[in-house]
Amino acid sequence: MYQTAIKYRAYPDSEQETFFVRSFGCCRKVWNLMLADKEDAYRRDKTILHPTPAQYKKDYPFLKEADSLALANVQLHLQAAYKNFFTVKGTKHPKFKSKKTARASYTTNNQKGTVSIDLENGTIRLPKAGNVKIVIHRIPEPAWNLKSATVSMERDGSYYISILFEIKEVLPQTREHPELNAVGLDYKSDGLYTDSNGDVSGSPKYYRKAQKRRTHVQRGLRNKEEGSNNYKKHNLKLAKLERHVANQRKDHLHQLSTTIAKRYDLVAVETLDMKAMSNKGFGNGKATLDNGWGMFVRMLEYKLARRGKVLIKVDKWYPSSQLCHCCGTQNPELKDLSMRKWICPSCGSEHDRDTNAAINIREEGIRLYLSGVST
Repeated sequence: MYQTAIKYRAYPDSEQETFFVRSFGCCRKVWNLMLADKEDAYRRDKTILHPTPAQYKKDYPFLKEADSLALANVQLHLQAAYKNFFTVKGTKHPKFKSKKTARASYTTNNQKGTVSIDLENGTIRLPKAGNVKIVIHRIPEPAWNLKSATVSMERDGSYYISILFEIKEVLPQTREHPELNAVGLDYKSDGLYTDSNGDVSGSPKYYRKAQKRRTHVQRGLRNKEEGSNNYKKHNLKLAKLERHVANQRKDHLHQLSTTIAKRYDLVAVETLDMKAMSNKGFGNGKATLDNGWGMFVRMLEYKLARRGKVLIKVDKWYPSSQLCHCCGTQNPELKDLSMRKWICPSCGSEHDRDTNAAINIREEGIRLYLSGVST
């Protein structure tokens, strides 16, 4: 059993749009109120408080306008945030949400048909919002169990509704080439990856292609008064452009990850810190962030899992680039990143740096899998 989500573009009418904006604000208000009370209680007498949204509705009557399940999910999200803070290494303490920076969204649950999709009319029914017009680009299977819906608004003003489904059975394995059941992927900063078969996946570099246009739009903000209507219109142009680039990148990564998930049973990758790689003086931060490697790995992980397959993450300190995949000799000279081709001093094999690293990642991934390490 696993869960999957389909994200639909929504076109609410003026009343529904007003309701959504108010719901975003109510959820943000409840989050901040509960977080403040929890912090005050712990600071005052070291007690752990468990506030509920209902206790704030008397002092803030406008909270009654929002979907009660949306506010209840805020409580669950705050509890999960605290749990992750105490149990997951590197997780930051929950923060107060600002109207300017917080993601505008809320989640409501399906209770006996309160959330439903009308495929014939192209609408989604939501509590208190009614039937919202959507673009149906994908039809869910009849056996899928609808669990919840998340309404969100992007910076460019567009609305989306993400529907979460629960699926009982794992998809059957569908390999296009059964003889190639394992692959290793070595990250490339000037593309996306080189695989263990020697194939290179280049990057379309959507951000760089849009950079000239983006710079032009940004410069247009200089002569406009911040907060004015012209400033807001120009800022909306920038948001739409950035959203377009993000959608292009996501679509490209979806196609790549789906192809790999269908073709292979086991995929091995390195556990890289992309944020550190983009910030610590490598000189390729823009290319690193434009590639979207972290998003690509997350897509691979859940798409493989749905098909009963596996993604193996090899430790980033594993010397994949320095080892000869033929004889296993480690060549410390490969610490020099400018060496793209090399000859093994022991067996004389000629290697391409990236392809050799991908082969070593594949072999290490197979070894970890056979030894019982699944992720």
